[in-house]
Amino acid sequence: MGNLNTTMIEKYRNSFLHEVEANVEEGEWVKMCMQCGVCSGSCPLGPHWDHPPQELFMMIRAGKREEVLTSSSMWMCTSCYNCIVRCPRELPITHIMHGLAHYAKRLGLVPENQQTEKFAQLFWDNLTNTGRVNELKLGLKLYFMNGFGEGIKMSLKMQDVGLNMLKTGRMSPFELLGGHSIKDKTGFHAMLQKAKELEDAKIAKHGA
Repeated sequence: MGNLNTTMIEKYRNSFLHEVEANVEEGEWVKMCMQCGVCSGSCPLGPHWDHPPQELFMMIRAGKREEVLTSSSMWMCTSCYNCIVRCPRELPITHIMHGLAHYAKRLGLVPENQQTEKFAQLFWDNLTNTGRVNELKLGLKLYFMNGFGEGIKMSLKMQDVGLNMLKTGRMSPFELLGGHSIKDKTGFHAMLQKAKELEDAKIAKHGA
């Protein structure tokens, strides 16, 4: 009976770790963290984390599922890769943080008014439309993503930059009409659909 109880407790303790390993990119590396703190000390946004990476990894191992998945921490990552370069165990920390953010989004657990998530979705929608990033449309949507008033303020603030980009040919009004597209949009969209099907199958397999 004692062995059975021990097994059940161990299974409960590790259930969230197993979930992360199954659903988060490079999630199997979480258990390799030795809590040295070099990652958070190397991060340019280190002082602003709710939970620095090593703390987040310990929380995963401790089974704190809701606290981890509703945290804003993984949305703070700027992909500078300082943490990966300096980690003594070479953990793919950047990949794990983005993987956690992606998984939280899949589960509908993105913190309210999360700017990084808004930007990521706008960028993705912009890219998948034609297979190329329409910088003018993306820039305008970013300016106005927090409301019309904020968009006007940002547009006026950046007007000199915009005019200089037009003068040097770095931006064209043609982009507002649709801009350039890749040659095989049908094939590109078919590839994205296949990737979605594979991800959906993975989600169904692991019950997430």
